[in-house]
Amino acid sequence: MFSYTLRRLAGAVPTVFVIIAIAFFMIRLAPGGPFDQERSVPAEIQANLERAYHLDEPLTTQFLRYLGNILTGDFGPSFRYKDFTVTELLADGFPVSLKLGLAAMVIALIVGFAAGAYAALRRNSAFDAATMTLAMTGIAVPNFVVAPLLTLTLGVWLALLPVGGWGSFDQAILPVVALAMPEIAYIARLTRGSMLEVLRADFVRTARAKGLSERAMVLRHALQAAALPVLSFLGPTTAAVITGSVVIEQIFGIPGIGRHFVQGALNRDYTLVMGVVIFYAVVIIAFNLLVDLLYPLFDPRVRHD
Repeated sequence: MFSYTLRRLAGAVPTVFVIIAIAFFMIRLAPGGPFDQERSVPAEIQANLERAYHLDEPLTTQFLRYLGNILTGDFGPSFRYKDFTVTELLADGFPVSLKLGLAAMVIALIVGFAAGAYAALRRNSAFDAATMTLAMTGIAVPNFVVAPLLTLTLGVWLALLPVGGWGSFDQAILPVVALAMPEIAYIARLTRGSMLEVLRADFVRTARAKGLSERAMVLRHALQAAALPVLSFLGPTTAAVITGSVVIEQIFGIPGIGRHFVQGALNRDYTLVMGVVIFYAVVIIAFNLLVDLLYPLFDPRVRHD
């Protein structure tokens, strides 16, 4: 297991390097710069600013300098948030995004897995049809449409919940639900399909032939086997939800890392955008590795040597 983990970590290094290189050169090829303003500044001031942040150097020199700083854990200062480093901005925003994303995924996993499993056990019933209809709707309608609808109905018309901010339980309900709804739909459909396949498997028929009750067979065998595709799905999806809640954070005014990324992109804040991209890449790789390590717990046939 330890050697497998080391191999996976070693394999992740080239991936992160490629991501850094692509992001570094793409953001600098975009029109404009971090010090372009609506009101032009004198050429001498512009030159001094570029010299202070090493933007007057060739791109390859800037890239090598940036790589060297990253190896020491220094993401550099933010070009637009003068009093903050990129590390400080990431440390400030990520806990918020983490809480938002994990809460959404916990709800999605509980509701989606339970609904999908029960729909499979009641195949072709009214509940099965309703669940799959709602799941298709949840997949088809993105959360940037769901979020304003929830805000309008529950927040504005009915005045049941606050429509913005972060810090209290009430403020977290709407953004968490809006972020969780598409994932509930995906997990429900995936669980239903996996459960139907498991119920037709030989080991399930053998368990029934030995006289094991339907309830015991489902709880002891079928659910665990049906969870394997869901587990594979959870790794990249959890990372994507945690790092991809940009729209939700913007709509509800949540001070997460996604808002920093949007503002950094709009302001051409090179170091902030690069810091967020690298951080996102590491989070996604880490969650995928975690799923690989947990997989043998659900499927004893899988072993990491």
